[in-house]
Amino acid sequence: MIKTRFLSNLLLSFIWLAVTGTFSFVNFVFGFALSFFLLWLISRDEQNNRYLSRGPKLVAFIFFFLYELVKANLQVAYDVITPSYFMKPGIIKIPLDAKTDVEITLLANLITLTPGTLSLDVSDDRKVLYVHAMYVKDKEAFIADIKNGFERKLLEILR
Repeated sequence: MIKTRFLSNLLLSFIWLAVTGTFSFVNFVFGFALSFFLLWLISRDEQNNRYLSRGPKLVAFIFFFLYELVKANLQVAYDVITPSYFMKPGIIKIPLDAKTDVEITLLANLITLTPGTLSLDVSDDRKVLYVHAMYVKDKEAFIADIKNGFERKLLEILR
């Protein structure tokens, strides 16, 4: 049902492009947002609302990831250009709420894409993710940041 709603959203977006006669990316994005809003207005059942509730969560997650990416880049760049040594590297064992291969893989990749962190391994029982971090001042705070940030927001979208 989610695929059907997404395809309906795309179809309505292309109809918007044809009706307006302006074939540009900005007009497509506007048509997609407009059709998303219209689908939200006419949806009644819970299955349709699953697709419609994921859209805003996905957009919020993208902005959250971009914020974390910029923050980590600035932290690493500052450490590189200053003569002081601020790194406190460590390998952290993060317990996972993610269960499926897709959830674990996406989480590990998001962590690795953020400068200063690298996903090393997943335990055989898939309950623990090992992460190398350049800045581990407080182990529990680092784990809480991953659990309440990347993992929680990712699971809200995927489940």
